[in-house]
Amino acid sequence: MKIKSIILSILITVSFNALAQNKAKALLNQVSQKAKSYKNVSIEFKYVLENTAEKIKQETKGDVIMEGEKYKLNILGVTRLFDGKKLYSISTEDEEVTISSDKDNDEGAITPSKMLSFYEDGYTYAMDIEQNINGRKIQLVKLTPIDSKSEIKYILLGIDTQTKHIYNLMQIGKNGTKTTLTVNSFKTNEPLSKSLFTFDANKYKGYYINKLN
Repeated sequence: MKIKSIILSILITVSFNALAQNKAKALLNQVSQKAKSYKNVSIEFKYVLENTAEKIKQETKGDVIMEGEKYKLNILGVTRLFDGKKLYSISTEDEEVTISSDKDNDEGAITPSKMLSFYEDGYTYAMDIEQNINGRKIQLVKLTPIDSKSEIKYILLGIDTQTKHIYNLMQIGKNGTKTTLTVNSFKTNEPLSKSLFTFDANKYKGYYINKLN
């Protein structure tokens, strides 16, 4: 009798976990489909990096415009421009432009072009708590890397249940570092200049050009 109870308990737990994961996956699919339906997306955000043990806390604001794989990101005084093939990191303070392939970045990093779809591969999903933030219902989904060697412990992705847009992203590292990105403005299908994602060397005459490949 006791064995039957244990087996029943295990089956109920497995069924509940599978149901919760399917529900989380369904919500993420809605977010992904909504994001892919837009021609372009413009986001203004707040970025916070914290590590209590190291007494580090850094806050900054940034903005990014994305169209397909292309993007233009402004953060920490640096503009990162990806035209679909090459990544240009432009620092006006240092008067330097670094040119590389986007593939040179860590494949596990959440780059702007992956921001709205990074969770589609490499994670297990689980529904977390629902929060009420300024009258908006934000459903948290917990993402845990499948790769045990990942430096990421887990990610909490906050989703506006009405718009199906990402509201925030909290990444917890195994080293105790917590990074939080909160979306302050989310605009779609804006009229963009045809040259927005094109690097114009004439604008940076006198800058040191560092070509990594």
